[in-house]
Amino acid sequence: MGDARETLLLAATLLAPAAPETAEAAHLGATDAAWASGDVVACLATLDATDTSGPADGRAAARSLAGEADAPTAVEGSASTTGEGGVPATPHTIDGPPPSGVVRGLDGPPPSDVVRRPVGSPPSGVVRVPEGSPSPHGMRGLDRPPPSDVVRGPVGSPPSGAVSPSPHVARGAANPSPPGVAHLALPSAGGGQPEESAPDPGPGRWGRDPFFRDYRDGMRALLARRPELAAGPLRRVLDRARRDDRPERLLRAAAAALLLGDVHAARTAGSRALAAARATECAAFEARALEYLAYGELRAGRHAQARAHAEEGVRAALMAGHRNTAASHHAMLALAASIEGDTAAVAGYASAALATARRHGLAQAATLAEWATARADLARGRPLDAADRLGPLVRPGPRRGHFAVWMLAVPCLVEAAVLAGQPEDARDVVADLARWAAFGADPHAPAQHARCRALLASDDREADDLYLRALALHDESGGDFERARTELLYGRWLRRRRRLREARGMLGAALVGFDRCGAGAWADQARGELRANGAVSGKEPAAGLSGLTPQQLRIARHVAEGATNREVAQRLAVSTRTVDYHLRNVFAALGVRSRMELARMVDQEQR
Repeated sequence: MGDARETLLLAATLLAPAAPETAEAAHLGATDAAWASGDVVACLATLDATDTSGPADGRAAARSLAGEADAPTAVEGSASTTGEGGVPATPHTIDGPPPSGVVRGLDGPPPSDVVRRPVGSPPSGVVRVPEGSPSPHGMRGLDRPPPSDVVRGPVGSPPSGAVSPSPHVARGAANPSPPGVAHLALPSAGGGQPEESAPDPGPGRWGRDPFFRDYRDGMRALLARRPELAAGPLRRVLDRARRDDRPERLLRAAAAALLLGDVHAARTAGSRALAAARATECAAFEARALEYLAYGELRAGRHAQARAHAEEGVRAALMAGHRNTAASHHAMLALAASIEGDTAAVAGYASAALATARRHGLAQAATLAEWATARADLARGRPLDAADRLGPLVRPGPRRGHFAVWMLAVPCLVEAAVLAGQPEDARDVVADLARWAAFGADPHAPAQHARCRALLASDDREADDLYLRALALHDESGGDFERARTELLYGRWLRRRRRLREARGMLGAALVGFDRCGAGAWADQARGELRANGAVSGKEPAAGLSGLTPQQLRIARHVAEGATNREVAQRLAVSTRTVDYHLRNVFAALGVRSRMELARMVDQEQR
């Protein structure tokens, strides 16, 4: 991604005198590359036509605009395309750069005017140069798309391997986040806020094309944490795209919609881009459009549709030779599989995404893949494993995920930490989630924030009120998966307070919601809670030890033999707290209330 950014900046410089429109497209491509690598300062510097590798005053100006002091600060929310159930943000990869400002993998990549265009057709304003002959200024093939895997980003960011529009623009994330679709972890508030109207950078740089000028201004305002200045320009991008049928512009429009949190508009623009790409038989544009569509469906909580788009997108990306775009689609497939509880599929898709993302510096795709793996752990009743993976991804530091995606994983971290008995490990990130929810680009974030506060509340009345508030907010945002997760957690909380009738209704609703969206592992959790509550589901699988995880089964057998929790912990080389946690889940899954009942059940099944 770093190489791609520098190459595109050089192309912009060489093209500016004779082909200013193409130079502007190259500049946007360089921005996409910076976004894909998770570098907020470079992103802002490129948008401002400054160079972070240049004089110190240029770097200081970029940091000032980002609201940073000497060290980068995590930004608050991002415009990712995914609520917790789906990813973050708009996908971008440099196979074709994602639209700048989008969180790749979740929302799908924003169109890049530099890399993505129908085969054989030069970008607007460029003179066609025969293959094999050098282009003007000694740059070969500038009229052809850049090499695949150069700028694109992950879901939640612009499609494929680049960046995804998410409102978490926080620096310090080496990988993409979405979130994603995720959020723009914007730099902390401070000096250097953008003016009400940005100065015109002058002829030959920005502003010749109103469409790209508005796109650039909207992205710059979001990254500088001025959403009130971003809405107008990004809405104008959507308005202009309604009268346009060029796939690259429609992809940028989809990215803008995801940044605004308008999933419907993003899906509309993505569908039009897909139709235009197929009409011109351009597999590269088709793969990117499918990436946006997959991310939009994830954000809307329609995981089966997201998976269908991503599977088709992988085929189109590989056909076009765009490995970065394929990595973004694999990350989205891992997220969809984590909803379904297919652990093997999650591992396979995440491994495929990370293999490319780590080599090419695709921070967004890498963050989405890591988040998917952690969510699969959580779905299978392994909160300690999920918390261990999510902690570095979400908390400030060099291992934090992509700025546009990491915020999408915060609700998972809070749930995992509380279920693992480590609530203090999650309290510090809830304030970040509050800012992300206030940003307004993720319809699921307000309900998720209320749910996280309920999980951490020490007062029962406060927790009760917060769970009810979260459910009311789910009614406004829709989405079966997120609502069912809140119902499951609330039902579990009610059962532990012996409010069994209320718990039964809440857990039953959670089971129906999980079944409706194909979340098999989560549905199993709801069934286990219903058994512990004294109810049996009509779809209840045969009861017995076969429903336990391997670790739970080992613990159950040791306990049935008469071992104490401490002795079990020593035998399995785990902590006593881990044994306590798994044993509680064993009791809930088997519907037993004492170690003696557990021993009888184990003895009967062994016979």
